Amino acid sequence: MQTPPFVIAIQSQVVFGHVGNSAALFPLCAAGLEVAAVPTVVFSNTPDYPSLRGRALPEDFFADLLLGAMERGLPARADYIITGYIGSAAIAHLAAEFIAKAREINPRLVYLCDPVIGDAGPGRYVPEAVVAVIRDELLPLADLTTPNPFELSLLSGQKIARLEDLEPARAGLKLRPEARVIATGCVLEDSPAGCLESVVIAPEGLSRHPAPQLPLHLSGTGDLFSALIIAGLGRGRSLPEAVSLAQKLTGIAMAEAAALGRQEVMLSSPDFLEGLAQLAAARG
Repeated sequence: MQTPPFVIAIQSQVVFGHVGNSAALFPLCAAGLEVAAVPTVVFSNTPDYPSLRGRALPEDFFADLLLGAMERGLPARADYIITGYIGSAAIAHLAAEFIAKAREINPRLVYLCDPVIGDAGPGRYVPEAVVAVIRDELLPLADLTTPNPFELSLLSGQKIARLEDLEPARAGLKLRPEARVIATGCVLEDSPAGCLESVVIAPEGLSRHPAPQLPLHLSGTGDLFSALIIAGLGRGRSLPEAVSLAQKLTGIAMAEAAALGRQEVMLSSPDFLEGLAQLAAARG
């Protein structure tokens, strides 16, 4: 029997709703991957509700979880690492140290850094110190990164308005030469009407992936999207194919949330589940 692809996912967790690992864990497993989920924060829900309970993990607690992951030999087994929301610079630094050690142990693993920093509406919602660690420590380790235009502009210093802005933006990041940027949620000057795009910016060139723009602002969409990219890659899709599939399934999850009046993506639509089942049946 073929060993399933193995993912270490380091990001937020909530009791109720689907964001962070609470959005990523189920689709990754349903697509046939194995996941070790490491929380950076544990909250009752997203900040969209009138109250928010829980907190960021204490630094020593988080470090102990990473030590346990090392003791179980997870970096040697891992095919992929994902990082998402990190609420403190200390936790971000510990994550960077873990990923650097994991790379030394296992040079073949692929690291996706989702730089969860902010968005055009709310602006930056993590401390500047966290932005600095993402920019200076996490991104230099990444093979893939999935910033939205706000995050890409903030991290690179490049305004994002045209397709021609994306190459300089990639160059402005502290990336490995072979690293690929998936700029998400782009509405560029020449984007098709009524669409937003994900644009893969790679050393070999660009690929554009338009999708219908839904009039929604839901929590968890970026976390789900990044997880679905890894699910696609783990099941043998090329990066452009994985991005297109991630857009399709994320759109289904968003449409279900809108139909149910929810504030986060929903993961129970029959079409969504069927897409994951088809992915699980594939072999890389």
